[in-house]
Amino acid sequence: MKTFILSLLIVKAEVYKVSIEAPITPSISEYVCNAIEKANKDGAKLIIIKMDTPGGLDEAMRSINKAILASKIPVVTYIYPEGSRATSAGAFIAMASHLIAMAPGTSIGACHPVALGTQMDSIMVKKAANDAAAYLKSLAELRGRNIKWAELAVFEAKSSSATEALKEKVIEYIATSLEELLDSLNGKTIKMDGSKYLISLQKPYEIKEIKMSFREKLLTILSNPNIAYILLVLGFYGLFFELSNPGAIFPGVVGSICLILAFYSLQTLPVSYAGLALLVLAILLFVLEVFIESYGILTIGGIISFILGSLMLFRGGPMFQVSRSLIIITALITAAFFIWVISKGVKTLFLKPLTGKEGLVGEKGVAQTSIDSKGGMCLIHGELWKAKSDERIEKGDEIEVLKVEGLTLYVKKCEK
Repeated sequence: MKTFILSLLIVKAEVYKVSIEAPITPSISEYVCNAIEKANKDGAKLIIIKMDTPGGLDEAMRSINKAILASKIPVVTYIYPEGSRATSAGAFIAMASHLIAMAPGTSIGACHPVALGTQMDSIMVKKAANDAAAYLKSLAELRGRNIKWAELAVFEAKSSSATEALKEKVIEYIATSLEELLDSLNGKTIKMDGSKYLISLQKPYEIKEIKMSFREKLLTILSNPNIAYILLVLGFYGLFFELSNPGAIFPGVVGSICLILAFYSLQTLPVSYAGLALLVLAILLFVLEVFIESYGILTIGGIISFILGSLMLFRGGPMFQVSRSLIIITALITAAFFIWVISKGVKTLFLKPLTGKEGLVGEKGVAQTSIDSKGGMCLIHGELWKAKSDERIEKGDEIEVLKVEGLTLYVKKCEK
């Protein structure tokens, strides 16, 4: 009896499931590859990749495909729920899978390559398209799917609905739920590595969802273009405040951490170095504004450079673009801050001096002796000064400083 209970405790799920609900980045690639490796190691009978992605990076996609092609158990891509899509890199991953299923109201395709990080001329675009088409066609041929569709998906960015994809022999199943999909798969025989593989599952289906580890979640968050942008801006701000107020320490520490995290994020995203250079130039102009009186010229240039750099920071289509509203808010806050700094700086130009000889003009004191054109003594700020006046001032009268010459104050009697 004890042996039977122990055996129940160590029974592993037959179906493993992973979810792709974001652009394909290195962190997503690491998560999916680790999940496929774990499912193989644990002796699962099937792996389901639930997918809803607009595409992503080529290198990350190819890493996932290598893991799928090396898998000893079937990998099924399920485009789900309704309204989901598997476009660009997502379609490549689906095509590499042993089986593809789609929920009604989903789509697959649009695989034309997009230039990431560098500007490509027409020849390079053609090379990239030919390479992508050859790769997708080879995957379609390997899985016995429509090769012509694969070619059109790259060269003409063809995309198909679930019904169309099934009719065109791009996918194998349409299922409204995971339970329905498993019912369709159960008992089916497919080809794997030249041999037949029987998908034999026991009801009720035991499905184990492999969730992201803390590290993978953190890397996925950092791979978000908006997060990378915020970290970059916070990093620059931290260093700016540290340079403006040496010894503050806290802004410098926070800024350095944010910059390091931002640099990691930039490694996982298609960065435009021109955009990054414009952001660095903007920060440099803002810093110079603090030390150089440009009457706002440096700040205006910094704001323009900041906005242009923000818009150009990432390439690769909408999925890798910083939110326009975030750019506008950040630019407005930055502009407002530096305009405030400039206004304070301009006001100081018109302030009365508080120290030195100039700071004594207009100050009031008391005559310690009688004062006339020949001289006398007065008390200003608790200090005794030699004083002269064009009028007769008696001891104890309140006086006001008109000008300073050397160590002598020229004063007048205050009117009562």
